[in-house]
Amino acid sequence: MPSATPSARRPGSGPGATPAGPVRLDAWLWGVRMYKTRSAATTACRAGHVRLNGQPAKAAQPVKPGDTIRLRLPGRERILEVTGLVAKRVGAPEAVRHYLDHSPEPVPRELLAVPRRDRGTGRPTKRDRRQLDRLRNRAAPEQDPDSRLDHRLDPG
Repeated sequence: MPSATPSARRPGSGPGATPAGPVRLDAWLWGVRMYKTRSAATTACRAGHVRLNGQPAKAAQPVKPGDTIRLRLPGRERILEVTGLVAKRVGAPEAVRHYLDHSPEPVPRELLAVPRRDRGTGRPTKRDRRQLDRLRNRAAPEQDPDSRLDHRLDPG
C-alpha cells in the first residue's frame, strides 16, 4: 500500500512543477491566477474574452511558451506572453514567473466613474445633457453637421 507522505508522491507533481505534456488554456489561466476558478476561465473563453495568438480561443486549446494571450477583464485588457507552463494553481509570486505582462496601463478610476445625479432632481435638462456630453468628450449635435436633420430634407 503506497504511503501518503510527500516523498511518495509522483515526481514532478509538486507546487510550481512544469507539466510534461500540453496544458489547456483555461487551466493555465486559472493556474497563473487570472481567474478565480477554472470554470470562470472556461466561461471567458466561450464568451470570446480570450484570444490566443490573435485568434479567438477555446478553453481546451494547448498553450506553449511563446504564445500571446489577450484577456478582457472587467475594466481593463491584459496581454500576456507565456514563459512557462502550469497545470495546477500556484501562489502569486510563483505565478508571475510563468508570464510576461505586456498590458497597457489601466484607466484611472476617476475616468471610469459614471456621473451621478442627486436623487429627486428629475430628468436632466438640455443644458445638463450638453455638459455631460462635453464631460464625455462627445461632439455636441450642433458641431456635427451629419447629425442635423435639415440638411437631409433640403434637396439643394
